[in-house]
Amino acid sequence: MNIVLMGYMGSGKSLVGRDLAAKMKLSYLDLDDFIEIQEKKSIRKIFDDQGEIYFRKKESLYFKEVLETYKNTIISLGGGTPCFAGNLEIVANNENAKSIYLQTSLDELTKRLFAERSKRPLISHVTTPNELKDFVRKHLFERSFYYNQADYKVITDQKSKDQISEEIKTFLF
Repeated sequence: MNIVLMGYMGSGKSLVGRDLAAKMKLSYLDLDDFIEIQEKKSIRKIFDDQGEIYFRKKESLYFKEVLETYKNTIISLGGGTPCFAGNLEIVANNENAKSIYLQTSLDELTKRLFAERSKRPLISHVTTPNELKDFVRKHLFERSFYYNQADYKVITDQKSKDQISEEIKTFLF
């Protein structure tokens, strides 16, 4: 069984994914890291050089590859992965995968992301917390339709990675 973590950037998918994998003695794979290795360049560089459409096509191809070849793995998706190229359907139609939405509030996402915006291509242009909040609000509105189709949902606000991991484990056993 693969466990697929989805949610907006900054929701803790990588942090929780690593923690959950260690606790459950499973492998861990961050899809963005996998893409960077395969493409031999950073996500930011892919966006800059080839644009978002190229990235989304490659992301979908690599996601299919990962689901077909990896077993018993915690997989953290990029924030937009479930929203493009039928990726959500790939998970939903895979009997060996369960999806979990790490839901984080707008205020919490804004707080987490503002400090690290230079590392994130989609928000690197944002200059104020209010501008970021508006950007995230719009994306959450557009993406929540996809995120909410996950098999399970965990609200992450005011919870440690350990608490979130334990809550996820209760869904799975």
